Amino acid sequence: MSTADTAPTDAPPGDNDNYSEVARPSGSQRDTAELGRELQAWLRTRLHDGADPQVTDVRLPAANGMSSETILFDATWTESAEDAIHEAPGARRTHELVARVEPAAATMPIFPSYDMVTQFDVMRVVGKLTDVPVPATYWSEPDATALGAPFFVMQRIEGIVPPDVMPYTFGSWLTEATAEQRRALQDSSVDVLAKLHGIEDPLRHFDFLQLPGGGPTGEQAFRAYLANQREYYEWVSADGPRSPLIERCLDRLEATVPADDSPAVLCWGDSRIGNMMYRDFAPVAVLDWEMATVGPREVDLGWMIFQHRFFEDLSTLAGLPGLPDFMRREDVEARYTQASGHRAENLDYYILFAALRHATVMFRVQARAIAFGQAAPPADPDDMILHRPTLEAMLDGTYWSGVS
Repeated sequence: MSTADTAPTDAPPGDNDNYSEVARPSGSQRDTAELGRELQAWLRTRLHDGADPQVTDVRLPAANGMSSETILFDATWTESAEDAIHEAPGARRTHELVARVEPAAATMPIFPSYDMVTQFDVMRVVGKLTDVPVPATYWSEPDATALGAPFFVMQRIEGIVPPDVMPYTFGSWLTEATAEQRRALQDSSVDVLAKLHGIEDPLRHFDFLQLPGGGPTGEQAFRAYLANQREYYEWVSADGPRSPLIERCLDRLEATVPADDSPAVLCWGDSRIGNMMYRDFAPVAVLDWEMATVGPREVDLGWMIFQHRFFEDLSTLAGLPGLPDFMRREDVEARYTQASGHRAENLDYYILFAALRHATVMFRVQARAIAFGQAAPPADPDDMILHRPTLEAMLDGTYWSGVS
C-alpha cells in the first residue's frame, strides 16, 4: 500500500475487468475532522510544552490497500531547541506525515496480527544502517486510546507508485515509459534488495524478527518461516473452507527445503515494486514492512519475481500485451548478482513459496469478500485462489516452459 496517488489507468473492456479488484477492504468510515482532533490531542502528549500542535489537511487515501489503515495529515508545531534542525528554536514548522493504523478486527483483517511497533522498528533500523529510502520514523504508539488501535507516524514522501488496481501491466505510466526507463526502475528496485541483504549482523540488529525455532543460517531461519506460513494458513482456514491446493504446496515445500548454510539476512518480505514510490524511475520510498523477517535472500527475490509474473499472467488472461520485457526472472537474477555479489540458488523453490504465500493471502481475501457479500462461495474452494492455474503449473513443473 502506498501513500501517494498514482497515474490514472484505463481498465480493459470485457469480462475480466474484475481480475485485479479482489475484495479490497472498504474505505475507512472515519470522520476526518474528528481524526484531526484526535491526532492533535495525541500530539500534545508527544511534543514539548509550548509546541502548540495544529493538525490540518487530514485525508484518507482512496486506495487504502489490504493491510493497515492509512491517514495522511499535516502537523504544525513550534520547534524546540532539540528538534530545531531546519528552523531556529521557536519557529513553527509544518511536517507532512502519515499515520499507519492497525486494522480493526471487525474489518476481517488479512493477517492475524499487525505488530505496528515491529514495523516501525524495522524502518527505523533500516534507515539508520543503510541508504535505502525508508520514510523517517517519528513516533510509535502501542496504546489504542488515541485512535482506537495502535499506530505509528512517519514522514510523507511524494512519488508515484506502480498501480495494483488496475495492475500496472494493464496500462499505466510504466507501460507508457521507454524500455530504458523501465530497466532503470527495475535495476534500482533490485538494488534495494541487495542493500537490505547486505546489512551486517542482521540477527543482532533485527533480533525482534527472529521466529521461534529459527537459527543463524538461511535454512534454519527459513524452516521457521515456513512453519509460520503453515500456521497462517491454519488461521485463514479455521472458520471456513480448506484449500487442497494450498495444502499440497505446503506439503511439497516442507518436504523439499533446500540446504543452505549461508547466513540469514534481513528480508523485506513484501518486496515488490508496488510497495515502492518512485521519482524519475528510481525509488524514493520503500514501504510496507508487515512481512519483514530474517531468512535466505531468495525469499525476497522469489517474491519480487513472482509478483510481477502474477500481473503478467493476469494481462495474458485479459488479452493484453503486458510488459514482457520487464522484471524478467533472468534479468532480476543477473542484476541481483551484480549488485550483491551473491548468486541466487533454488529460485524455482522460492518462487513456488512466493506463489503459495500469495495464494494463502488470496484465499483470505476471497473469504473476506464472501463474508461481506461481495462474492459467492465457489463449489471448489481452490477457485478462491486467483492464480490457481499458475500454482498448479508450478507444482507440476510446467510453468516456466510456458513463459516467454
